[in-house]
Amino acid sequence: MSKIRFALVGCGRIAQRHAAHIQHHGDLVAVCDILEERANALASQYGAQVYYNIEELLQKEKLDVVAICSPNGLHAQHAIRALRAGCHVLCEKPMSISSYDAGEMIKAAEKANRRLFAIKQNRFNPPVVALKRVLEEGRLGKIFSVQLSCFWNRDAAYYENSWKGTKDLDGGTLFTQFSHFVDLLYWMFGDVQQVQAYIGNYAHQGIIQFEDTGVVIFKFYNDIIGTMNYTVNSYEKNMEGSLTVFGEKGTVKIGGQYLNELEYQNIESYKIPDLPVGNHANNYGSYTGSMSNHDKVYDNLVDVLTNNAAINTNSFEALKTVEIIEKIYRNAIIVR
Repeated sequence: MSKIRFALVGCGRIAQRHAAHIQHHGDLVAVCDILEERANALASQYGAQVYYNIEELLQKEKLDVVAICSPNGLHAQHAIRALRAGCHVLCEKPMSISSYDAGEMIKAAEKANRRLFAIKQNRFNPPVVALKRVLEEGRLGKIFSVQLSCFWNRDAAYYENSWKGTKDLDGGTLFTQFSHFVDLLYWMFGDVQQVQAYIGNYAHQGIIQFEDTGVVIFKFYNDIIGTMNYTVNSYEKNMEGSLTVFGEKGTVKIGGQYLNELEYQNIESYKIPDLPVGNHANNYGSYTGSMSNHDKVYDNLVDVLTNNAAINTNSFEALKTVEIIEKIYRNAIIVR
């Protein structure tokens, strides 16, 4: 197969990371953004053709894969247009901010007989991989409960002059900041049956149109119970992203700022061996995000398209993440 021809839709911060990895996996032939200055800068950096309209991009370019890096609320319409044009699609998180739209994306991919890849890079963090393996091997026995903590900082400057913080394009703190964490709950423990939640906007009044803090209680279909405490009000900097699992034969906590450290393990007749060092967190200048594992995402994409390998994160799993976040918001009591 000749080099895979990629286009990027959306030329913001995360697109820079995509562009760098695309260069190692194929050709970045075109970029597209309605903000001309931003599109021009990325196109110039990588010698790509520049477009300011996705329809023109899809009409004029012969593409294999379109990477969707536009605002959350535009993921569905951009992905569906690219799929209908005969392109495979790699969609940034969250897949969409509506489970209906996510379903339409999956239908469009099936109808076009094209692949729809979802990005869930935290699955590749070494401690996350180790915990998933321990769960699959049954080493913790019956799982009783789980505790997820997401304590980050997103100040007013993060949201300034941005689509972030808006209900229509961002969707909510769980969608933009913590959908990776919700994905891990589904991936490791299955679907969520019932949810109770309290949410509130404590430090971002007049800055964002939704909550900056939430406390969630889950009951999974397999009777595991769990909690999620999240906020973007950690003073000055990100503090913690952690997941603790309590089972009949062991307890494990993965933590650090981005689920990047094995903080605690006590397992009957077993010890998780020393883990490889993971990638650094995504650095966006004034703030940092999740672990930078986009290289592994692109490795898998190429393997799927050239060797018919399995997709590491399929679109159905991405849909389930959206459904769970919707369930949290639907059942949440707003306290301020």
